[in-house]
Amino acid sequence: MSGITLVNQVKASKFLSGVLQPVANAFVNAAGYRKLGLRYDDVLREETDIIREAVNRLPDNEGYERVYRMKVAFQYSLSHTIATKDTALKPEDDIRYLTPVIDEVAAEFAEREDFNNIKSYSK
Repeated sequence: MSGITLVNQVKASKFLSGVLQPVANAFVNAAGYRKLGLRYDDVLREETDIIREAVNRLPDNEGYERVYRMKVAFQYSLSHTIATKDTALKPEDDIRYLTPVIDEVAAEFAEREDFNNIKSYSK
């Protein structure tokens, strides 16, 4: 995933991480995906080729768990309810299982694009 990121600078600064961590926690709580039993990587759009390929590369058990979480969230949405405190996803369980695969696939796509754009200078 490309773009400008300040993650390393924020993590390195105690002041910035202290100021931004409560804001980040409030944003995650407002997003509400944990109240539906979803992880952060479950709500990423599958409309891009990179994410679609990353989802295809997941191990079978992780893929099945992902589909199950989405079905449960859809059922909560249909019934206009949210998970109870016991069944809602806890912050320590919200791990990034797909992000490392996305980074790997993005690097492969970038490498493939660079390879396809190589110009030959032989005469």
